[in-house]
Amino acid sequence: MTTDAPPLDPRVIALAHYAGRAVLESVLARHGLTFQQSVTLRLAALADGPVRREELAGGVTGALKTGAAEAHAVIDELVTAGLLAPQDTAGLRITDAGREAYARTSGETAPHSARIYAGIPEEDLAVAGRVLTLITRRAEAELAALAG
Repeated sequence: MTTDAPPLDPRVIALAHYAGRAVLESVLARHGLTFQQSVTLRLAALADGPVRREELAGGVTGALKTGAAEAHAVIDELVTAGLLAPQDTAGLRITDAGREAYARTSGETAPHSARIYAGIPEEDLAVAGRVLTLITRRAEAELAALAG
């Protein structure tokens, strides 16, 4: 790794996040999906079977740091698109079309991610993971304090 890199700070983290997100959004756009829809669809795809709507909305608000109304709007968009479907009275399930969209966009994104992370030593990735996890926990605590 280079030694002339800037120290880790909010700007460096934001630049890395937005660069990676732009790659993902380029793939998603080809499939008519937004970043928010992708996050929501991923949560539904990884669930063991149907998920309660409130649980899914909670996962979206937690992941995206957005309000419940916005999360429910994204869920409604995915239901309208046929990627999620109602299940029982308060549940949702991912449809075959939703599972296919998730698999297709994940598959198309994987080679980009592999190239982005290629050549970075495992030890560096482990340190970065620990540091970013700590920063995330602290930021979430600050956000909770601001809201509280």
